[in-house]
Amino acid sequence: MTTVIPFGPQHPVLPEPVQLKLELDNDVVVGALPSLGYVHRGLEKFVDTKDYNQTLYICERICGICSAIHSITYARAVEQLMNVEIPERAEYLRVIWSELARVQSHLLWLGLFADGFGFESLFMECWKYREAVMDIMEMTTGNRVITSMCKVGGTSKDLSKEHINIILKAIDDLEPQVKNLEKVFVNNYTVKKRLVGLGTLPKQLAYDVGAVGPTLRGSGVHFDIRESPSWSIYKDLNFKAVVENDGDCYARTKVRIYELYECFKLIRNAISKLPEGEISIQIKGSPTAGAEAISRSEQPRGEVVYYVKGNGTKNLERLKIRTPTFANIPALLQMLPGIKLADVPVVVLTVDPCISCTER
Repeated sequence: MTTVIPFGPQHPVLPEPVQLKLELDNDVVVGALPSLGYVHRGLEKFVDTKDYNQTLYICERICGICSAIHSITYARAVEQLMNVEIPERAEYLRVIWSELARVQSHLLWLGLFADGFGFESLFMECWKYREAVMDIMEMTTGNRVITSMCKVGGTSKDLSKEHINIILKAIDDLEPQVKNLEKVFVNNYTVKKRLVGLGTLPKQLAYDVGAVGPTLRGSGVHFDIRESPSWSIYKDLNFKAVVENDGDCYARTKVRIYELYECFKLIRNAISKLPEGEISIQIKGSPTAGAEAISRSEQPRGEVVYYVKGNGTKNLERLKIRTPTFANIPALLQMLPGIKLADVPVVVLTVDPCISCTER
């Protein structure tokens, strides 16, 4: 005899309105079914009324935490559609802001995750460190969340020497603080007892169900879009993807912790190689009718895919987005059976769900 109970969309632990219908045998999950559409906004249809420049600002608002990389991925897709090449300085600036966004996203997640298993002071510590990155975003772009630093053809903002010095100083201060967080998340006895062996996703299953990002790399699959030839700039910055092999909640946590150090390295390397020159080019004309392009980026949660199609006007014929949480929901459904109801919030949080991205 089993019982079906609703989990979400509003829950004290979850920051996102995800709803799962959990089938329980006593307090053990034996099945789970997602219910999507709670915050659907119809953004892909809405952009039919906007030109390709205006659409960028809509894409930025799909998700606040992933805002910068949404806009960059969309801009890259339209630039492919129109066969334009942006200035080299703009490429490096995009990487710097992307990795700053990844740092603040991972610190935000670590705080929410700590709150999920009851470490309230650790939650506040993570968010205190995140504020340093948010201050940088505000200083360099004028906004903390929706940064609007990107445009089709390059970037709309630049970094001065003063900005660069402040960024480097902030990273130097932040790195030892992350090491202190690492001691708790990776070495604390209570945390390990809660996470090790929980919500295990085997390597082959993670690949088969199409998981992405830390969820996939936490299961031992070496896949990160930043290593793709389309992102050759990351190869120049000596990027190495972070991979853990155990596939449990503990492994996914370690991936995000260690990715923070990789972000610091990438920001420093990008700043050291930042070329002089223009930050954007002027684009004239409209996408060719029937022309198509696909752009892929590595968001904090995993691979995001943008598909665009032109129709000969400044309005796009079609915009289609595949977000990382959408790809990770099948993986989540594989993790839940066999765990206790009390552990469901912890397992759900380890995929870092972003429902505003997923439902748009």
